[in-house]
Amino acid sequence: MGVGSVGTRCWIIFLTGNNSNDPLFLQVKEAQASVLEPYVSPSAYKHHGQRVVAGQRLIQAAPDIFLGWGEIAGLHFYVRQLRDMKGGVEFDPDKVTVKNLPQYSSLCAWALALSHAKSGDAAMIAGYTGNSEELDEAMVRFAFAYADQTEKDHQALLAAAKSGRIKVAVSEPHD
Repeated sequence: MGVGSVGTRCWIIFLTGNNSNDPLFLQVKEAQASVLEPYVSPSAYKHHGQRVVAGQRLIQAAPDIFLGWGEIAGLHFYVRQLRDMKGGVEFDPDKVTVKNLPQYSSLCAWALALSHAKSGDAAMIAGYTGNSEELDEAMVRFAFAYADQTEKDHQALLAAAKSGRIKVAVSEPHD
């Protein structure tokens, strides 16, 4: 689980049909208020599980038919099929080459575009972005500026750690 799940309840439910060779694993996870809620307007959803499910439905290319939400003793939960078939790609900077970076970037852009298209009016978004290179160029400028800022932030972090202004725990890399 991700760090957002630390301290929350989570159960795995194992079910079988008439044929015991046909297992189904469901995950029931506690859903709490969004960490953004103190800084933005309250969620349109009164149920935190429903908010998580609505978000998942926006970003999933292939929906989980078991995705749902519920409440037990005043606690909000969401349910999903438990399977590790996300198709993710682990980003290893040492293995990125000029040849494969455009392919990786295209996959990331496709997933982001799909989420945006599903979360809004695809025709309106297409009309807004237009056919010119203006949006593409603006996004590239932003990406370079963001990368530069990230490098500056990292240098500032290293300097603060070296000076003792902040304590840094170093962990060993793991496989």
